[in-house]
Amino acid sequence: MKLVIVTAVEEFQKDVLTLFKKANIENFSSSDIDGHKNGTSILMASSWFAGAKAGNESRLFFSFTEDEHIEALFDLIIAYNLNLETNNPIKAVVVPIEKSI
Repeated sequence: MKLVIVTAVEEFQKDVLTLFKKANIENFSSSDIDGHKNGTSILMASSWFAGAKAGNESRLFFSFTEDEHIEALFDLIIAYNLNLETNNPIKAVVVPIEKSI
């Protein structure tokens, strides 16, 4: 068993849920998060409060699941990201679990 963590912008929430279902990951949790990128952009420079950095509404998903489901999920995410028209790919990491109760 491993922990898989996935982050995506809010607009991709339904797509991530579909990817989890296709990978047979039925039990997972999610949370609202703010995503941030360091660096200047035209939007930030033209902001009324240029010193304030606003975050992007994002989602974090995580699940304790088996290797074969994680491999399937990664394959699906890779394929999904290849067809994106934005610079906000779905990201995922895997963390091994040493002990669990």
